[in-house]
Amino acid sequence: MIESVLTRNHASLRVKITVKALVSAGIVVLAVLLPQLVHLAAGASGGVAWLPMYLPVLLGGCLLGWQWGLGVGILSPVISFAVTALAGNPMPAASRLPYMMAELAVFAVVSGLFSAKIMQNGWMAFPAVLLAQVAGRLFFLLLAAVFQGVSSLSAAAVWSQICTGLLGMVLQAVVVPFLVMGVRLLLRERK
Repeated sequence: MIESVLTRNHASLRVKITVKALVSAGIVVLAVLLPQLVHLAAGASGGVAWLPMYLPVLLGGCLLGWQWGLGVGILSPVISFAVTALAGNPMPAASRLPYMMAELAVFAVVSGLFSAKIMQNGWMAFPAVLLAQVAGRLFFLLLAAVFQGVSSLSAAAVWSQICTGLLGMVLQAVVVPFLVMGVRLLLRERK
């Protein structure tokens, strides 16, 4: 979406990179802070139930497209881990970090593939988010099944986490598209 607006306004490559880098940085910051707030309000189990890092990553994919969204999807859990490890309580846990990076990368790429279509029709944010969620969660389950012999995460444990996070996914499947459509309206008004 942002690429469409920048192209429409004949922005230079330098401006495009600057704007997308700033938006990406803001989304990564949100992806680090939102889980902290959820954990404060809902406890440690709140992260598994509400999946707060997923919301900014889905938003990033829809707004930035798949390439920049991929960066947001990979960097968000890495930076969260690095920052929270300094405080002595790394989130996500080190054993979960590679899985979360892969899962969020899929979330961002799939939702990002819809970015230009969302600019044309805001309602496309709904299938973008839903398909990203399904693809990301299935990829997480597949990785767990493939690596369960050498990892602490089994496919059964991942399936349990997926079931626990269902309400959070449903909530995000509604909230994220409306947020994206709101941003789309703002971007379309600024011609």
